[in-house]
Amino acid sequence: MKLVFATNNPNKLEEVRLLLPKKFALLSLKDIGCLQDIPETAPTLEGNAILKAEYVNEHFGYPIFADDTGLLVEALNGAPGVFSARYAGEHKNADDNMDKILSELKGTDNRKARFVTVIALKTKDELHLFKGEVRGYIEQERKGSGGFGYDPIFRPEGYSKTFAEMSTSSKNQISHRGLALRKLQAYLHAVTGI
Repeated sequence: MKLVFATNNPNKLEEVRLLLPKKFALLSLKDIGCLQDIPETAPTLEGNAILKAEYVNEHFGYPIFADDTGLLVEALNGAPGVFSARYAGEHKNADDNMDKILSELKGTDNRKARFVTVIALKTKDELHLFKGEVRGYIEQERKGSGGFGYDPIFRPEGYSKTFAEMSTSSKNQISHRGLALRKLQAYLHAVTGI
């Protein structure tokens, strides 16, 4: 079964490919010829995931799922949230984003944060949402060279390593995206038998 994941981020695509059964032919936006930058103008993660999924389904006709992920830092009143990818500017640079958070938290004891992923699955007639969340802490400095995005500064609750210090398979077992994808997978299995 062909299923489109609304991303052109190769790291995200690979992470998702490892989590979904091989019976799903996972396509990226590039694979279907969708090269436009889909606006993420909603005020919530759910809203942005829905915008992307509905846009691609309407214009390209494929069953699609889209995600939006945010890092919500307690001491920053939930920022960066929906602005996680572009927290330090529209150039969407992960190093700059991490630098900004580390700078804003300098001298702050409250390092609590949570990662949230919302997946919107859009088929011809239906829309379904799946959510994954992991609580943790922002480290004082980057640790590890794996993963992507904020992984070097986020340490999940109950663990001594950041996401960037974990193997991909270990991270996928507990990550926000992994949790949301398992819910998506369970739904797809229930309706398709795959």
